Amino acid sequence: MIRALVLLALLAGTANGQEDVTASVVDDVSDAISGVVPEEVRVMRSGGVLLKGLDKVSGDVIDVELRVGETVAVGRVEVDLGECRYFEDNPAGEGFAWLTIRDSVRDAVIFDGWMIASSPALNALDHPRYDVWVIRCTTA
Repeated sequence: MIRALVLLALLAGTANGQEDVTASVVDDVSDAISGVVPEEVRVMRSGGVLLKGLDKVSGDVIDVELRVGETVAVGRVEVDLGECRYFEDNPAGEGFAWLTIRDSVRDAVIFDGWMIASSPALNALDHPRYDVWVIRCTTA
């Protein structure tokens, strides 16, 4: 009985000590964050996008340049560009495009949303035969 009481007292003391340490670490981090001023980032609109398409069956890879409002066929999927944006300080790097992709055989929209050039798997086209991803926005 005495051993059980001693064990409970030790466990309670350990838990209280951990709570104190955790609270002080969080307080230090929030104090450090409150002094940080966010950097202003400007996002620019582009007139087009460079896409890459892959036919998973044949292994064919194509590069497609697409203007806003245009539609292009990549195999049996049709890609429509709604908008392409990029960060002003890195036009060749981080581009993100609003794409609408239709399967022409099923006559159904299979993707409608933003694709990000640096993270293609974040919001990817889910098609059994074709992959389409953004390379960058075109600025010229």
